[in-house]
Amino acid sequence: MQANVTTTEMLARLVSFDTTSRNSNLELIDFIRAWLEGLGVACRLSHDPTGRKANIHAIVGPDAPGGIALSGHVDTVPVDGQAWSSDPFTLREADGLLYGRGSADMKGFVASMLAAVPGLLKRGLTRPIHLFITYDEEVDMAGARRLIEDLAQSGRRPALCVVGEPSLMQPILAHKGRLALRVKAIGRSGHSSEPARGVNAIFAAARAIAHIAAEADRLAIEGPFMPGFDPPHATAHVGTLKGGTILNIIPELAEFVMEWRVLPGMDPHAEVAKLRAHLATAIEPAMKAVDPAAGFVLEVMDWAPAMSLDADHALATLVKSAAGSNAAGYVSYGTEGGLFEEAGIPTIVCGPGAIAQAHRPDEFIAQSQLDACDAFIARLAERLVT
Repeated sequence: MQANVTTTEMLARLVSFDTTSRNSNLELIDFIRAWLEGLGVACRLSHDPTGRKANIHAIVGPDAPGGIALSGHVDTVPVDGQAWSSDPFTLREADGLLYGRGSADMKGFVASMLAAVPGLLKRGLTRPIHLFITYDEEVDMAGARRLIEDLAQSGRRPALCVVGEPSLMQPILAHKGRLALRVKAIGRSGHSSEPARGVNAIFAAARAIAHIAAEADRLAIEGPFMPGFDPPHATAHVGTLKGGTILNIIPELAEFVMEWRVLPGMDPHAEVAKLRAHLATAIEPAMKAVDPAAGFVLEVMDWAPAMSLDADHALATLVKSAAGSNAAGYVSYGTEGGLFEEAGIPTIVCGPGAIAQAHRPDEFIAQSQLDACDAFIARLAERLVT
């Protein structure tokens, strides 16, 4: 690929790689690395334990402490079962909209930051611009966690970070934290005509879910509240439930998967502990009276911390100025920004496209959003020249 490309041309190339999270991303990473190294920009890779996935950390400008990172993930959600109007891995333009898997979430931002590199190299930056490109954000954010480990090993750590998740180029100061939990109810099988001789795992799971639903209602009524979020309180949600075999057998096993989305300052692991305590005192005693082996097993599947940047922080001022925005908001979805902030790197979210388009069939990003992102990155760079 030629050195000077438009963001749209770069996006078309990125979309052409099927980097659904279940797949390896190495072909895409190799393409990006070869293109950057062709421009004289060195790349540092960090891999997942299988070696099938990798992050890129590249530095444009002086290899010096500080500077600002532009961060984006290149894994995407599946297209299975979705009714697309065209090939999801071939970028299609229609009426100023660019359709393709990952176009909004979030290869659009990655394309913009890569296409900006030739221009950045000519600017004579006095402070570095770090490029973070990560894997598995859509799964458990393992890529960002691995990248943060690598920053500690390399010592090449930015002072600030912008995560380019789709926000319609509006600065986002804060987002909620998230924890996903698998809950297994273990009962005792038997014939349905003798329910007292068994432990109905579906009943046990249903009682647990009823408690979670009541907690969700309580959070909505009692808070705590943080204006700016929609909704302005923590939430609890059960997404899947399964169990049992046939009608006339007492179900021995049932399982559901749930999540909490918590406000900044709340600890999602504390919510797990409260649920565990309720199960142990309110539901398990009756189960164990029939079979001591009955009960619940809780497994944290993944979690990510909330992010919260002070409205008066220099990064907020910088990004609002570069984005041409006088306001900054909050969102309820999560990003890798909470992990960077937890690692001591002040972080803000600002990127092209709308989150409403993410994960959908016919996902798209407006060309005008890419143009706005290009201008945003150029304005950021202007502030790193002097």
